[in-house]
Amino acid sequence: MTTQMPVVYVISDALGETAEFVSRAAAAQFSGVRTRIRRVPYVRDEAHLDEILDEAAKDQAIIVYTLVLLGLRNHLEKRAQEVGLQTVDILGPLIGAISTQTGLEPSHIPSIIHRLDEQYFRKMEAIEFAVKYDDGKDARGALFADVVLIGVSRTSKTPLSMYLAHKGIKAANIPLVPEVAPPEELFSIPSHKIVGLTLRPDRLNLIRTERLKTLGLGASANYASLERIVQELEYARKVMKKVGCRIIDATGKAVEETASTILEIMYRGERRD
Repeated sequence: MTTQMPVVYVISDALGETAEFVSRAAAAQFSGVRTRIRRVPYVRDEAHLDEILDEAAKDQAIIVYTLVLLGLRNHLEKRAQEVGLQTVDILGPLIGAISTQTGLEPSHIPSIIHRLDEQYFRKMEAIEFAVKYDDGKDARGALFADVVLIGVSRTSKTPLSMYLAHKGIKAANIPLVPEVAPPEELFSIPSHKIVGLTLRPDRLNLIRTERLKTLGLGASANYASLERIVQELEYARKVMKKVGCRIIDATGKAVEETASTILEIMYRGERRD
């Protein structure tokens, strides 16, 4: 008995990697039978689909597909039946089952998983960026940041940078210290990309005092003295005025609330550009 070499056409409105993987796994169950698999990605219209099915009909191929657009799925099934081809819908039944279970309608958006992957990698890149350019480690990062946070010590620059990073925003932060001149890079970027952070002196005094306690140091250290804090805040305000950035008083605000204001400042700046 002569066994005809089966041909599988993998049709997808995205890359088609999932359907190809499933097809190869199925073909591997038949030892000694060589299966030819042809993957056709990014099929988004009926005309293209008709061309593929005409070719598949010549090979009497099995059609394996992952199409999320309902109209394309229906068109494929109808045309395949007309030319006598077997079809295997990889996504349709599972989408239907989830829809039935949840009572929700699917989005029917092609390549949505790849969009989610892009968002994930952008977030990871932003997190790495925030860590690399935290606390002024390398001022050159300011030139490549989506936003640069400046302020004296303990004004929530690092927590805000990390929060924004989880939103896919590349944030660098630079501490302002009276004894250290601000990096030149700070004056080379648009002012709407810079946000100054400040706190009320009494609140900053309390935060720094608690910080010293956790480090096992005395609360009388100059770092937490009210006089020193007022001096630092005044110096920071002068720097912020010089760069022309927006200033946010984060006293009593949650990180999420301050981050929301920062995002609004960024959005308005981009709209002006």
